[in-house]
Amino acid sequence: MIPYGKQSISENDINAVVEVLKSDFLTQGPQVPRFEDAIKQAVNSQHAIAVSSATAALHIACLALEVGKDDIVWTSPISFVASANCALYCGATVDFVDIDLDTANMSVVALTQKLEHAKRQGKLPKVVIPVHFSGQSCDMTAIAELAKAYNFAIIEDASHCIGGKYQGLPIGDCRYSDICVFSFHPVKIITSAEGGIATTNNAALAQKMDLLRSHGTTRDQALMTKPPEGEWYYQQIALGYNYRMTELQAALGCSQLQQLSGFVEKRNLLRQHYDDAFKSISGVTPLVVKNDCRSSCHLYVIKVAADIHHALFSHLRAEKIGVNLHYIPIYQQPYYQALGFTSEDFPHAEEYYSAAISIPLFAQLTEQEQLYIVQTIRDFLCN
Repeated sequence: MIPYGKQSISENDINAVVEVLKSDFLTQGPQVPRFEDAIKQAVNSQHAIAVSSATAALHIACLALEVGKDDIVWTSPISFVASANCALYCGATVDFVDIDLDTANMSVVALTQKLEHAKRQGKLPKVVIPVHFSGQSCDMTAIAELAKAYNFAIIEDASHCIGGKYQGLPIGDCRYSDICVFSFHPVKIITSAEGGIATTNNAALAQKMDLLRSHGTTRDQALMTKPPEGEWYYQQIALGYNYRMTELQAALGCSQLQQLSGFVEKRNLLRQHYDDAFKSISGVTPLVVKNDCRSSCHLYVIKVAADIHHALFSHLRAEKIGVNLHYIPIYQQPYYQALGFTSEDFPHAEEYYSAAISIPLFAQLTEQEQLYIVQTIRDFLCN
């Protein structure tokens, strides 16, 4: 089976992890700060807070922005459930903004219309979480302008996007957002096995997220309510979580980060090969990469007619091509259905879901494998 995605682990990666296993620290040592510094340099942000997963990063990002009961958070329906769950963890209400069919990213037109309607109702969001689907940035210039006009904060869910660029600059530099979140799950561009990170240029938000990832405890005297009672002393000054990244994860992340540009280059080359091949195959429409974006190419999604979607998906699986579907619209999940969401409110997300198939894309995908995937799709559509 050719998987839709997989990690690429080198001997250097293995050696980096083994070195930590032989060291004095498996957690709370020097590797996590080292990884955070490397990410800051890679994306040109002032702060980076490494955690156990991107879900954890989204959660503490919402908490740092003081999302709570009676607040409203909007995100994209075409994402993994974590993009919405993070707000529910804080007691907030979640809603969704329909997508742009060309990119599967949050639609600026739909966002504008929804904001105008919400303002009339007095139900504007406190936070909007645009999801940079498949590795391509949303239209952050336009979203940031709307944020100023309607007074909401922005968390970029860039789980797919490490190594990507928007308007020639790294995604994650937070020039259009308050916080940006990356994932290092094994199928992402680089991996730390599990793990995530939040970047920000706001020192106060960084300090809050730093506290929240480790039980809300601190040894920083400047944050304490009274002088320390001894060298052993610490205080819990917030209700935090055990969201720390381990030294093993950070060491793997540091090693993988050295290969980031090569991984992104290879993924873009594979994307271009697919784009070129599908130009001559009627009935296949790939997602569009906009001119102002350099996608990290986490996913390669094609759209086909709804009446053949299931059959093609099953055929490709039968031919040992590990296709997938990213994603079932979040509002279709039973938990969210119970909250009252209906499919009629998100026609583009519905159309996308009926047509989308993620086909294999990862750094080690061979030319022969890619040709086989394309030919299998061509043969099915021509028969």
